[in-house]
Amino acid sequence: MSYVLLEDGARFDGEPVGAPGAVTGEVVFNTAMSGYQESMTDPSYARQLITFTYPHIGNYGVSGAAMESSRIHARGAIMRDARNHADHAGAEHGWLDWLADAGVPSITGVDTRALVLHIRDAGSMRGGIFPADCDPREAAAMVEAEPSMVNLDLAREVTAPEPFDLQATGGDNAGPTIAVLDTGLKGSIVAHLRARGANLQIHPCSSTAAALLERSPDAVMLVNGPGDPAALDYIVATVRELVGRLPIFGICLGHQLLCRAVGLDTYKLRFGHRGANHPVKDLGTGRIEITSQNHGFAVLGPGGERTIAGDSPVRWETSFGPAELTHLNLYDRTVEGLRLPQARASTVQYHPEAGPGPHDALHLFDRFLAEIRA
Repeated sequence: MSYVLLEDGARFDGEPVGAPGAVTGEVVFNTAMSGYQESMTDPSYARQLITFTYPHIGNYGVSGAAMESSRIHARGAIMRDARNHADHAGAEHGWLDWLADAGVPSITGVDTRALVLHIRDAGSMRGGIFPADCDPREAAAMVEAEPSMVNLDLAREVTAPEPFDLQATGGDNAGPTIAVLDTGLKGSIVAHLRARGANLQIHPCSSTAAALLERSPDAVMLVNGPGDPAALDYIVATVRELVGRLPIFGICLGHQLLCRAVGLDTYKLRFGHRGANHPVKDLGTGRIEITSQNHGFAVLGPGGERTIAGDSPVRWETSFGPAELTHLNLYDRTVEGLRLPQARASTVQYHPEAGPGPHDALHLFDRFLAEIRA
């Protein structure tokens, strides 16, 4: 037997799978029905324990093609009914064998419905997965020692150590060159941009604006990543120097960083948005897109409000001109995207690359590249 212990003392029992041992982190939940491998290898899940709400996890195995980065970033998986099948045509390993080989402690047999309802009421919090012989008092001390996600800089833990380039794989050979500030870049973002003819210059998150501009890119992309955007003032300062000089597109953490760079504030959501089924309204077209999301922080509205009451494109006033709300989350009416027309910048809070998830928002990559070419 093993168990999950939360910082408020709530305990959920199960059976150990994956690697042996104890592990701590922020306990969150993901509502996607598939894509468990992509989630575990998404750098945005650094220092987190993923509770999968779908009961059967591991049904189709794992493969190299499903990796979103070079390794697992989540610290553990919490499941109702884990499987170790590898009989899918593309499977290369069983899910539980893969977790064990990677040294990732996990747990199955948990009442994940009860756990998720608890997190929804009390909020995401620190916790851990512990073997049965670990004294609960010792486990509680380990949870208490785990740093809070608030004010935590995790971008430095997941960024590329050195700059590198990636050439386009599709489109014409004269495609645009995009400087990417790597705060936790996912492989599917890279794949979609390259397939559309973009050449990429990947920069570590600590790179200066001068370092990016020195190589004369046509645009800048701010991508996903883990941790609290309020802890990344050094990246915000870099972004602030870039606003208005080149077209900028921000995704997820990149959305939050661009917003902070122009003077907007962020805050921690009670339990975040994580899954592949989040409805978002495009206020310009009226279209509802089902989106893939993975974030624990959001941007405050123009008056400091956490939610937006109406469906109108409200505006913030910034030193870079007006910022206009473009996208709205229909679950909780939080900010999901904005644009700064005078600065040629736009953002979305969700993941248009859909790794995993629906493809409703892939057109945003096409729009970004069309704006660069124009």
